[in-house]
Amino acid sequence: MPIADKMVKMVESASMIRKMFEEGARLREKLGPDNVFDFSLGNPDVPPPPAVKQVLLELINNENTSHGYMSNPGYPHVRKALADYLNKEFKVGLTQDLIVMTVGAAGALNDTLRALLNPGEDILVPAPYFVGYNQYAFVAGANLKTAPTLPDFHLDLEGIKASITKNTRVMLINSPNNPTGVVYTKEELGSLGILLEEASQKFGKRIYLISDEPYRKIVYGVEVPSVFDAYPHTIMLTSYSKELSLAGERIGYLAVHPKAEDAAMIAGAAGVTNTMMYVNAPALFQQVVGQLQGVTVDIDIYKNRRDMFCEGLFAAGYEFAVPEGAFYLFPKSPIENDIKFVGILKEQNILAVPGTGFGGPGHFRLSYAVPEKIIKGSFEGFKKAIDCIR
Repeated sequence: MPIADKMVKMVESASMIRKMFEEGARLREKLGPDNVFDFSLGNPDVPPPPAVKQVLLELINNENTSHGYMSNPGYPHVRKALADYLNKEFKVGLTQDLIVMTVGAAGALNDTLRALLNPGEDILVPAPYFVGYNQYAFVAGANLKTAPTLPDFHLDLEGIKASITKNTRVMLINSPNNPTGVVYTKEELGSLGILLEEASQKFGKRIYLISDEPYRKIVYGVEVPSVFDAYPHTIMLTSYSKELSLAGERIGYLAVHPKAEDAAMIAGAAGVTNTMMYVNAPALFQQVVGQLQGVTVDIDIYKNRRDMFCEGLFAAGYEFAVPEGAFYLFPKSPIENDIKFVGILKEQNILAVPGTGFGGPGHFRLSYAVPEKIIKGSFEGFKKAIDCIR
């Protein structure tokens, strides 16, 4: 075998999302871009705010702009800017030493998991969950375990309590959620914090909460509560991929609650892991985002797409909850086998991702990070797909 045994399964189970995305490229080449309705990948297409280009040009034309190595966690002045902004937003007393600049949210999660987990320990995540968590658990040498959610995909606290064991080290949540669009409430997060404290005391082992928040700014008329208010032993991480449409630039950060157990040690370990895995986050874009705290893309573009998509799918007979955040719909499959139904959609040149890949069988995910004409053009195919099974 030319590759490591442990990699064989990972290669075989490569992301359904990427496979569908590659299929979309093949179909567009064959049928033309206007005849393929690809909702498979959450690739932000809304233009970055004008301030991004302005700051980028200023930095490029400034002879003092640095392109070299920096300390493990990132440029001090950038981390200071983030700490100042986050303290205004969360009022938690963060310092720059508790922030690590990372290669996107994926880098932040990899750093945090490797800093916290011993090989063989458990990460507990509510299902449905982002498919990449399987790979991140694999890299960390950890076990990804799932807890149930309520029918509306909010936290099932009793289910979480029953799922925690002496081997649980990390509770991982994602709000606004990919794939469901759910935003967890202040009340349920507070109850989760109490539950995690009780479980930590019961098992004599600190259970940490990791909050994965790359969609925090992509919400529609709702508040995203602070996890720092819910539980002190929390690491919040995010990226600028969605709020600034900089997915390919791979820039994000993690922030450790000042009152977390061994907070300084966690931040230090994450910084060292960052160096081992990536050397450092991209120098130029650290300096770009350092000047753009609180700046976002035009969220109304995503909201208008959401409303348009919901109206068309409701009219076609699909069942789903209107998402409160992110840019995904997670409809119920009209037949029990969601993988089979995604195949039926493909016959209409519609590309979706089976909910099974997210730990949410019986559903499928649609990304509306696509032009409005793709959404409008898909409605006839969605109607035909559901009509053919009735």
